[in-house]
Amino acid sequence: MSHHLSGPNLRPPAEDARLDLTDLFAFQSPDRQGHTVLIMDVNSYGFDPSAGPHPYPGAVYRLSVDTDGDVRADVAFSFVFSEPDAGGGQTVTVYHAIGERADEHHAGGEVLLRDVPVSFGAEPNIVREGWLTLAVGLRSDPFFADLEGIGNNFTWTGNDTMARNNVISIALEMPDWILGESPQIGLWGRVVVERDGQWVSVDRGAHPSLTAYFNPEDAKDAYNAGEPIDDVVKYRDAWVKVLEHTGGYTPEEAAKALETVLPDVLRFDRSKPAGYPNGRRLDDDITDLRLQFISNGKIQGDGIGPHTDLLPGFPYTGPPHA
Repeated sequence: MSHHLSGPNLRPPAEDARLDLTDLFAFQSPDRQGHTVLIMDVNSYGFDPSAGPHPYPGAVYRLSVDTDGDVRADVAFSFVFSEPDAGGGQTVTVYHAIGERADEHHAGGEVLLRDVPVSFGAEPNIVREGWLTLAVGLRSDPFFADLEGIGNNFTWTGNDTMARNNVISIALEMPDWILGESPQIGLWGRVVVERDGQWVSVDRGAHPSLTAYFNPEDAKDAYNAGEPIDDVVKYRDAWVKVLEHTGGYTPEEAAKALETVLPDVLRFDRSKPAGYPNGRRLDDDITDLRLQFISNGKIQGDGIGPHTDLLPGFPYTGPPHA
């Protein structure tokens, strides 16, 4: 699976679906030359309906951008949601931080937009303010996979587990220069909550389908709390052994293959067409690519294709399912 259920034992992080970072996408705007689209999807409440569709009030949903290749955030967008009101409405405040402030976990920097209504109906709430185009709301989950087949020793069922799922989608579109002069950037998402006066990361990730395949259950919480700059030192040797076991890689082959996903930062060269692992489009078949990766090509895919409800324009994800 993707980042969905990235806590131990295929559960949401911190046992709360609202805090689940489910996916991260980055691609060129199809209709606005010189603009970059970033989408971060959260809240896997489809797996735990009791959580409800509202994001966790007061948590910091954070999108970090490395503009100089040092695996540290130079630009960050933070999203903090209000308590739902009596009618089920909710708002979000958007922060933009650069420089040292971008590398902090709490929401800081300039407030770009305050108390923007979150959409929970079929129509997105698209807000344009200065250089930023934003839409935050309930949308169809674009991830596609036969998770039942994966869990049953790759015996495919033909069913797309995510076909009727919804997520909270945070979509941004902005001029390329906002994300640095170089066309090459790195991205990762994070979800942070305050505990005993400290900001604690309960989920993070960039490349899809990593922690579920590579980390043992007792390592997942520490991984979600960690920093990408430490990933190679902390995880490469253990992940090499995973690839030796799952795909018959030699140690040298496994270490080379892992250079694509360690550190866990999604690289995007905006001078080249987007397509995973160069950024990620909504219709990239991540499940097939990850299955090929872990099996060294022995498993080609699950037979499930992209969803057909994707929109050609902003915010690109489809309307929510009933």
